[in-house]
Amino acid sequence: MGRIWLASLAVVLVSCEERVGERSILPDDFTLRAGDVVFRRGEGITSRVVLATDANGNYSHVGIVVDSAGSKMIVHAVPGEPDFDGDADRVKMDTPGRFFSRKRATKGEVCRPRNDSIAQRAAEAALRVYRKGVLFDDTFNDKDTTKMYCTELIVYVYRLAGIDLAEDRRHKIDLPVLEATCIFPSDIHESRHLKSMIKFHQ
Repeated sequence: MGRIWLASLAVVLVSCEERVGERSILPDDFTLRAGDVVFRRGEGITSRVVLATDANGNYSHVGIVVDSAGSKMIVHAVPGEPDFDGDADRVKMDTPGRFFSRKRATKGEVCRPRNDSIAQRAAEAALRVYRKGVLFDDTFNDKDTTKMYCTELIVYVYRLAGIDLAEDRRHKIDLPVLEATCIFPSDIHESRHLKSMIKFHQ
C-alpha cells in the first residue's frame, strides 16, 4: 500500500512540474500583433552559447508573431525543440504560451515595428517560410536562405517587407566547433525600426 501511495505521489508531482514548466511568462493581458518581434532568454546549452558569444545581448532567441487561422502564433527557427520523435530542426510555429513557457524562457520582450504595413508584410512572409518547411541552418550562413537560423529568419522576412532590422550588423564567431559570421539577437533588438512594448520575466 505504501509503495502504491508513493508511486501515485510521484506521478502527481511530475505532472504538476510539467504544467508549471509549460506555464507562460508572457502576461495574459498583453495583446500581440502580427509582425511583433519577440525575444526570449533561455537557460539551455544553446542559449548559454549565444549569450556567451553575444557580449551586448540580453536574449538568446527571437521569433515573429503571425496570424494563423485567427490566432496569434510565433514563427521561429530553432534547434532542439521537436514537436514529435524524429522531428527535424526547422522553422516552426508555436503558440505564444509554448514559445514563452517557463521551461524555455526566463525572461522576454516584445518589440513592435514602427510601421504597421511593413509588420504585416513581414508576418505574411514568415508564414510562407514556415509553410515551406525550411530547415534550421546549423552553419549560420545567412547568404543561403534554403536553411535559416533564428535571427536570419527575422532579418530575411523584414527585408522582404522593406527594411533591414540588423542594418548590416554582423559578428565573426571563431569556436572549435564553428566558424561563421552571423547576426545576434542584440543586432535586431538595437534596430531603430522597433520599439519595446513590454518586458517580463519569471
